Amino acid sequence: MTDDHPSLGSDPSRVVMITGAGRGLGAVIAREQAGPGVVLLLNARTSEELEGTAAACRSLGAAVRSIVGDLRQSSHREALAREVAAKGRLDLLVNNASELGPSPRPEMLGFSLDRLRDLYEVNLFAPLALIQLTAPQLERAGGLVVNISSDAAVAAYPGWGGYGSSKAALDLVSRTLAAEWRSAGVSVVSVDPGDLRTRMHQDAFPGEDISDRPLPEVTLPFWAWLFGQTPRRLSGQRFRAQSQEWEAAA
Repeated sequence: MTDDHPSLGSDPSRVVMITGAGRGLGAVIAREQAGPGVVLLLNARTSEELEGTAAACRSLGAAVRSIVGDLRQSSHREALAREVAAKGRLDLLVNNASELGPSPRPEMLGFSLDRLRDLYEVNLFAPLALIQLTAPQLERAGGLVVNISSDAAVAAYPGWGGYGSSKAALDLVSRTLAAEWRSAGVSVVSVDPGDLRTRMHQDAFPGEDISDRPLPEVTLPFWAWLFGQTPRRLSGQRFRAQSQEWEAAA
């Protein structure tokens, strides 16, 4: 855990936590959010990748705390929550960290239940745990929670049942939280970023060429739009970041 900016201890105008921020989509969202007056609390499992994201965000004026660890561990989730509590508020929580599961992807009849539990631990239980742990700070800021979903959550693709079902469960949790939390002023949305040229997507197609998929930066127009909206107006919705009609997504 490292302090990466001298102003980290001062009163921030915005506090943002992003999990899985070392590379791919999480790193893109972190850079999009970086700027003066912003404190970024960034999580990843490997320090080298995370420090690369942190350096890029520092160059944009953000204060950054890099918090390396595995979200499956309750002690790490509690450490993240302590960082949020120390800042006193949480304006944005992006639950981006995800686990693909076994590769090559097994069909459901042969899916190890132990591996499936591990998949749900990362893709469902860890995001919900972070939301629960940071609820007071989200309520204080009238914050926004963004849970990263997938098209596999709404379509029955052979071989994607484990990953897709964990994301489908996260979608339902997102909608339920939005309904339950409305009176407290906290907003929750889920976002399907679409097919992207990332390491996880390459792992899903071992040995195949995925160069036809766009880089995660293709989602930047969507994030600029989403974070420019009034969160309460959008709460409970599910968006597709590569769609032409973001608000029409369902």
